[in-house]
Amino acid sequence: MAVIPRAAPTPEPPTALAVSAVLAGALCLSISAILVKLAGVDAATTAVLRCAIAVIALVPLALFERRRHGGLSRAGILWAIAAGIALGIDYIAWTASIYLVGAGVSTVLVNVQVIVLPLLALLVDRERVSARFLIALPLMLIGVGLVGGIVTLTEVGDSAVLGTVLGLIAGIGYGVYMFLTRRGTRRKAEGTLQPLAWATASAAVTSAIIAQFTGGLHLTGIGPKSWMYLIALALLGQVVAWLLINRGSVRLVPTMTASLLLIQPVLALVLAALILGEMLTLGQAIGAGLVVLAVAVANGVWRLRRRSHAARRPGDELRAPGSAPL
Repeated sequence: MAVIPRAAPTPEPPTALAVSAVLAGALCLSISAILVKLAGVDAATTAVLRCAIAVIALVPLALFERRRHGGLSRAGILWAIAAGIALGIDYIAWTASIYLVGAGVSTVLVNVQVIVLPLLALLVDRERVSARFLIALPLMLIGVGLVGGIVTLTEVGDSAVLGTVLGLIAGIGYGVYMFLTRRGTRRKAEGTLQPLAWATASAAVTSAIIAQFTGGLHLTGIGPKSWMYLIALALLGQVVAWLLINRGSVRLVPTMTASLLLIQPVLALVLAALILGEMLTLGQAIGAGLVVLAVAVANGVWRLRRRSHAARRPGDELRAPGSAPL
């Protein structure tokens, strides 16, 4: 009797590994605000040092990418520098908001970038906004109002409104960064490490310039423990996190990546409570929940669940998935 050879099983794509990479990157991002607060260095100095340290780590990686795939075009460099200016504004505003509203809340607030990015695409590129954007917008606004005490001023401290405004500025800055990065990469695929290195260097210079108008840089008097936290912030939050997320996201559909990154603000709230003892009022907790819900809606998480078994075309999602590179 003839033996029919068994067909070799078709190897499945390494989805589990990709999911693990994105989740690990989200964990690195969620701890960034806690590292900022533990370092105890002023906002401007922290923003400059985290970028400067990250550049030191990114330069050899970017040079390796250049040798393998070629260098960035002049346009690619200019787009990365412009994006880095917005990133520098994001970092200073976000770091200042951490000291005013806490590590967990500031991380939640910066996620307004999921509203800013499609709004910019509508105003500049005339791209149509989706129905889920229109649903997410009021949820985000109500949530931000509750988190910052704008709706219930008696429940939170006097610094909550200012901290919320700075968190929103940070979210807007990151939304602009994502928009400019997206415009630059849509024209020509030129790798990821080189644009990130240029943008990070630009953010360091931008932060240093802004620092001259906010009290200057204070590089002396930083203790060894603070330096340790700053180095961890730069390597984990700026380098490792986005290497992991970029590596994992290329094997996942955008909505899957977006849904996985939703764990970032949730983890930030939990870790801030456990490590820093930050407690939210009832209004802030409800507001934070609404912001996370708005991020989920804007990123199409519900759509993902409905179409988990449906075939999808690459490029269905116009938005680059992810949260703030905190």
